[in-house]
Amino acid sequence: MKIGFVLNDLDTEGYGTSVTIMNKASEMGHAVYAMDVGDFVFDNNAPMQVYVCRIDEPARALAPKGCFDQLKNAGERKEKIQVNELDVLFLRNNPTEENAVRHWAELAGIAFGRLAQQQGVLVLNDADGLSEAFIDKLYFESFPKSIKPRSVITRYKSEILQFWDRHDKRMVLKPLQGSGGKDVYLIDRREKNVHQIIDTILSRGYVIAQEYLPEVKDGDIRVLLMNGKILEENGEKALIGRVNSSKEEFRSNFKVGAKARRCELTPEIEKIIDLVSPGLIRDGLFLVGLDVVKDKLIEINVLSPGGLDKFRHIDMPDFSEPLVRAIERKLHYKKKYKGRFDNRTLATMD
Repeated sequence: MKIGFVLNDLDTEGYGTSVTIMNKASEMGHAVYAMDVGDFVFDNNAPMQVYVCRIDEPARALAPKGCFDQLKNAGERKEKIQVNELDVLFLRNNPTEENAVRHWAELAGIAFGRLAQQQGVLVLNDADGLSEAFIDKLYFESFPKSIKPRSVITRYKSEILQFWDRHDKRMVLKPLQGSGGKDVYLIDRREKNVHQIIDTILSRGYVIAQEYLPEVKDGDIRVLLMNGKILEENGEKALIGRVNSSKEEFRSNFKVGAKARRCELTPEIEKIIDLVSPGLIRDGLFLVGLDVVKDKLIEINVLSPGGLDKFRHIDMPDFSEPLVRAIERKLHYKKKYKGRFDNRTLATMD
């Protein structure tokens, strides 16, 4: 198959989940292309086009870092192709990582992904589903209350302070649109700069105040779901503990220094998956990350879920292979059923 990966910026892409999947697809014999959100060309009198960088050599001979290295200075090697020459377009750009200068890039991947779907390309995650889940912390609120901590989303400082009072002056504050633990604060009664912190986050947009869960001091668990089910390989399940070694740091994001550890699938996590998966399947969200603390879902990641590259550090299977095999099956169904399934259905078809 020919599979294209939409990234934020090829020159600045890190060695993470996207590169891990790209490498595995190449290793399995597929033609792999990379592009960023500024590479599309739409002519209303012709099929949509895109400038791409092809991963030139089989990743088997390169090792993962070889695939990563090919993205650097990729602009010098880009070629223009018709988007419908691709079998699959994998939307892996994260809009929350764009800065104010690149505000134009936030919705570009989803918008052009929708056009690609209309031209017959299989798009993952489904672009229409992503447009509905674009603010993933707001999408998160569509799931059952029983599996979530209490929260309030607002632009009013008074509402945040009232929430703080109701929860014994302890809460987690974070921007509604953000990722990687950036600008996330634990506010308790010892905090002297409460008003300054609230004002700073509010100046950037909507804020979510969330009930503090004491168990978060022991870290959280990232669960990777594919087609609404936990990703599996060789009897192992794709869930990974994230623990920050610093006692001063309550956040468990890998980007702020958390370390990976093995963990078990608990009945509480199974219950969360059972309640969340019908919505994910309905919305065509093929690959999704859940962040769980004990029996509560604290975040859902639909835009560019990460963590796949961390399993190798704790001697767990390479979960990118079953993921690529799942995409192969989707294309098989698409060919055999000749257009009888829409993109959203195919995106989460097992």
